[in-house]
Amino acid sequence: MTPDTILLILAILLGFYVAWNIGANDVANAMGTSVGSGALTLKRAVLLAAVLELAGAFLLGSHVSETIEGGIVNADAFATEPRLYIYGMLAALFAAGVWLQIATFCGWPVSTTHSIVGALVGFGWVVAGSEAIYWGDTLFIFSSWIISPLLGGALAFIIFNLIRRKIFYSLEPIKAAKRLTPWFTFSVFTSLALVLCYGGMSDLNIFFGFWAAMGLSLAVGALAMLVSALLVARVPSPLHRAPKIEEPQSHFRPLTMARTNRPYELLEAENRTVERIFVYLQIVSACFMAFAHGANDVANAIGPLSAVVLFLSTGIINSNLPMPPWLLAIGGIGIVIGLATWGWRVIKTVGKRITELTPTRGFSAEFAAALTILIASRLGLPVSTTHTLVGAVFGVGLARGISAINLNVIRDILVSWIVTVPAGALLAILFYHVLFWFFG
Repeated sequence: MTPDTILLILAILLGFYVAWNIGANDVANAMGTSVGSGALTLKRAVLLAAVLELAGAFLLGSHVSETIEGGIVNADAFATEPRLYIYGMLAALFAAGVWLQIATFCGWPVSTTHSIVGALVGFGWVVAGSEAIYWGDTLFIFSSWIISPLLGGALAFIIFNLIRRKIFYSLEPIKAAKRLTPWFTFSVFTSLALVLCYGGMSDLNIFFGFWAAMGLSLAVGALAMLVSALLVARVPSPLHRAPKIEEPQSHFRPLTMARTNRPYELLEAENRTVERIFVYLQIVSACFMAFAHGANDVANAIGPLSAVVLFLSTGIINSNLPMPPWLLAIGGIGIVIGLATWGWRVIKTVGKRITELTPTRGFSAEFAAALTILIASRLGLPVSTTHTLVGAVFGVGLARGISAINLNVIRDILVSWIVTVPAGALLAILFYHVLFWFFG
């Protein structure tokens, strides 16, 4: 077996290993709010993620993968010794995978984007010097880690406040929910279709102009809106003497009771019916989130893998050739298997420990995070799913008051984010020297 064959097999195994750990850590973030609110069981979350993660990785994954592959370390700095660049990419994959496995075992929702970018910067800086790093692009990526949770949190805060004021604070919350839910459905499907159609299927050689994509997206949204309206119209109203639920939803009860003379049991039953309506909408948003995650975070595994595979097949680093679709498939499959085998550890943290989630709150967080991530994917910006979703969950909790947030958990998550970058860099340097010693 030739050294190149060994390198190729090692690269594929490491790419799959990182994708598996991404599934165990980051997909748990994406689906954790749905499982935590009770909208989905873990088994159903895995099945939905299997389809949507693969679709997102295959249809949109190459945009961000190209940034990870060649937008952080300058491959030309290794032109005289290209194999050092390949060893560095393999070391970055190994480092990211090991750190993610440690974090997942401890239940820490760390950022895989932090891990792989930190690993690439660490290897490139130590081996080729600071001039080998695209500092402008790297700092732009770093800034996205601050912008994405802020944007996700702000959108979630706005969406949840809209739901609370227009539905739970209304005199007839069930009628208000039936009236507004189709519009939320329209927004979700139109956004997803627009991002997908407008340049999102270039890997399949399918292209739409902006207005064609807009028209098709509006049509998809309108169809989904019609189906949603028909379904929610069939939701029955509660009986006057409905049973009292065990945990009153304190975020709407005081103002609702002040505005009506209906019995407390009926108010609680109405609010429970509204949450039941949003269960289905949160399932849709969970699909949206899984698609967005597959589009963005598959790059963390496939970007370095693509650089290795293209070099071994062409002998040229930074060849600018199209990414083979089978690489995206490896990443998508690895992500799904990771969620199915180990994702429950991080789901507990995101879905239950930051703030108490219900279907309305979970929908607000997921929809806001998915919008942020999909926009970033189309811009080729590798944002952190973890940062975005945690920011969105924090925004939902903040809408109910700072006391609704477990600040100790937020503190631990922030510390894990800070540690991830240097951990990825140090591990990448270590594994690079191991690979260099082994292959020479």
